[in-house]
Amino acid sequence: MGVPGKGLVEGLKVTARTLARRSVTEQYPDVLPELPPRSRGVIALMEENCTSCMLCARECPSWCIYIDSHTETAPSVGEQARERSRNVLDRFAIDFSLCMYCGICIEACPFDALFWSPEFEYAETDLRNLTHEKDRLRDWMWTVPAPQPIDPGPTAEPPGPTQEDEA
Repeated sequence: MGVPGKGLVEGLKVTARTLARRSVTEQYPDVLPELPPRSRGVIALMEENCTSCMLCARECPSWCIYIDSHTETAPSVGEQARERSRNVLDRFAIDFSLCMYCGICIEACPFDALFWSPEFEYAETDLRNLTHEKDRLRDWMWTVPAPQPIDPGPTAEPPGPTQEDEA
């Protein structure tokens, strides 16, 4: 059996030590927090790169991406050339009330149209307003940091002479 009141005394010791320290409260929103590099906030869209291939919407486990597009036909360039058709993005929306922030859509996009933005201040008072259209997603592109430089890794030494070269 332990000494009665031992836990209370240890708790009071912790309280006394904490009372002597200065508080470190962040004064948010007056002082913005220092975010770690490549932190995840929202998903930003680079509309020029999107081809409406629907891979991001198909791979999304929570089905929170909505894409509408139509096909336009470009006239042929020469006599022997065919007419070309391409998809034009009409609507690209993400419902952030359903989004799990897993990043599968960003990894699935073969055209680098989706990026993680460190922007985290996008709260809404109504849940229905958390579906953000392509205009709002495009506005977040300016907050996307530049990609990190490629790590060259250890430099490989050139191969030495082989036994075949010596013979």
